[in-house]
Amino acid sequence: MKYVIKDNKSVFKGFFKVDALTLDYDCFEGGQLNNVVREVFMRGEAVGVLLVDIRRQQIILVEQFRAGAAAAKADNPWLLELVAGIVEPDESPDEVAVRESEEEAGCVPDKLIPLYEYWVSPGGSDEKFYLFCGLVDAGKVAEYGGLADENEDIKVHILSFQQAFSWLEQGRLNNAMTIIGVQWLMLNQSQLNRYI
Repeated sequence: MKYVIKDNKSVFKGFFKVDALTLDYDCFEGGQLNNVVREVFMRGEAVGVLLVDIRRQQIILVEQFRAGAAAAKADNPWLLELVAGIVEPDESPDEVAVRESEEEAGCVPDKLIPLYEYWVSPGGSDEKFYLFCGLVDAGKVAEYGGLADENEDIKVHILSFQQAFSWLEQGRLNNAMTIIGVQWLMLNQSQLNRYI
């Protein structure tokens, strides 16, 4: 199966970017669709880190206001999330994981464990996401985090594994990266004991 991007025009450029692509691509039953126009939110690569303290059986989540949830008229647009950030030019996902852990939660992981790479919403965005587990000492995290020059206002939460699992079951954890990370922990927490 093949595809061709025949044209790529920027239709919006601000904090984020939207491009309009004109595509030709092969069909499953033969033939080809031609001159298909799709607008794509050009988000790039991003990283999320499930911060885990194995000895204390705790995870660290951050809470912050999210404009997308507000635009969707969420009852509460302050979301509980994993530490996360966008990959900047000349930065590796591992470097972003360390940088964002320090900026948002005031800690640097002793070890990073790669978990998954996945497309966030490939029907309308180019965003590729790298998910890590970062091993930390929960006793050394900050109470608040974020960068003022990025208008970040972040509250840090330390939860027991069981509290996190309960919040997941109650729907209180309601964004993909956090759900995926906490579900991974539910399935793999015993394997983390080898890092103690």
